[in-house]
Amino acid sequence: MRILGRGRLEREDGAELIEFSFIAFMFIIVLLSVVELGRMILVYTTVANAARAGARYAIVHGQERTGSGINWPSGPGCGPNSCTQINTVVKNFAAAGLVNTANLTIAVAYPNGSNAAGSPVTVTVSYTYDPLVGYFKSILNKTLGSTSQGVITF
Repeated sequence: MRILGRGRLEREDGAELIEFSFIAFMFIIVLLSVVELGRMILVYTTVANAARAGARYAIVHGQERTGSGINWPSGPGCGPNSCTQINTVVKNFAAAGLVNTANLTIAVAYPNGSNAAGSPVTVTVSYTYDPLVGYFKSILNKTLGSTSQGVITF
């Protein structure tokens, strides 16, 4: 059995500190990536739910609803480029999450060219994801989007 000399022990001083710093750096990167991916999933879910809320509003408030002397609340009554009420509903819903509403792109389409009852409506929402941690900007700079469709009931 051979006993190591004192010289070998002195040369290994500080090795644990260097190894710990490498492991700690990797652990922090993994931890930040898990947080960032969780936030990305939360933002995607918010965008998808905002598209659903906009489609739901468009389905229920399809065209101007007046009749039999009673003035009902008016619907969006919009063409493809002027759906301000649907856009407001989508932005209000998205603002509840971690979404910067200035970066939202909202498109409302009426495939039949009409917003009358029985016509389909499509609401598409897209959002360019902006990571919190600058290290991930080149990797996670993606556009998240969702489309929701329905048939106007009123």
